[in-house]
This record gives sequence, structure tokens and C-alpha cells, in this order.
Amino acid sequence: MLVAVIVGCEIGFWVVLAAGLLARYVLRRPRLGAALLVCVPLVDVVLLAATALDLRRGATADVTHGLAAAYLGFSVAFGHSMVRWADQRFAHWFAGGPPPVRPPKHGWARARYEWREWAKGLLGWAVSCALLGAAILYVGDAERTAVLRSWILTLTVAIVIWLVAFPVWETVFPSRPKR
Repeated sequence: MLVAVIVGCEIGFWVVLAAGLLARYVLRRPRLGAALLVCVPLVDVVLLAATALDLRRGATADVTHGLAAAYLGFSVAFGHSMVRWADQRFAHWFAGGPPPVRPPKHGWARARYEWREWAKGLLGWAVSCALLGAAILYVGDAERTAVLRSWILTLTVAIVIWLVAFPVWETVFPSRPKR
């Protein structure tokens, strides 16, 4: 059941985002578009409530509860960037705006970009781990929440791999333009 809510929330995120951008640029209703875009985070509230309710009803935490926490954490960290990314493209396609900004490809500019993205990932990790910790405390049963503790470890390993593979790598070995 929770998997369906997670999938529904992901679909809902993109539907509300698209509706807001369509209203803003295609229908030329900027206030309606802004109102819809403000509603994008409400999708996360639905997922948070569904997850808490499922645990409150006595469910043993499983992979889906950990996935929900990770989804929420990274949605908080990257949601604004994703909205900005989509907004730039809609503005370009439908309102004659400038071409979308592309990330730098080479040198120190690329390394700075990778550090900024990783910092957002670190925020997503922190929010996800805080949600997982809160769920562990909320349930209050170590046996029922063992999977959530393993999610904290998994997310920690992932953020460290990301750190080494992208920002540290680009800092130590900055990419150069192809000749």
C-alpha cells in the first residue's frame, strides 16, 4: 500500500508542477501558476502522513518506510532545484525566455557545481536520517524498526560514495575541455 502512495506522490509532484507551469506560461495565468507551484510541497505532506499513519497502525517498518523517508528528505533538498529546472525550460519553450542554464562541464566551475549538488545531497541525507530517527522513536520498538536503522547506514554509505566520486574527484582531477 505504501509503495502505491510513494508512486502516487511522485506522479503527483510532476502533475502539480506541470499544472503550475502550464498555467503560468501556456494559459498566461501567473497567479494561478504560482498558487499551484506553492502546492507542490503538499504532496510530501501526504506521503509523510501516510507513512506515519501506517506505522501508527502497527506496521513493522520495511523497505517502503525507509524509501518514503529517503524520498521526503531528497525532495526537501532537491525540490526547489527541480522546480527551477522545469521553470527555466517552460519559460524558454513557451514564453520566449533565455535558454536553460546548463551546469559547467570543466575545471573549477564544474568542481564548485559538484560541491553545491553534494551539499544539497547532504541536506537530503540529513533530513532523511532525521525522519528515520523520528520514526524509530515514534514506533518505540527496536525490532519493528530494524530496517530503518539499516536505511540510515545505506544512505550514509551512498552520501560518502557521492562525496568521493564527484566533488572530491572533480577537485583533485578537474575535467578539462576535449581538444
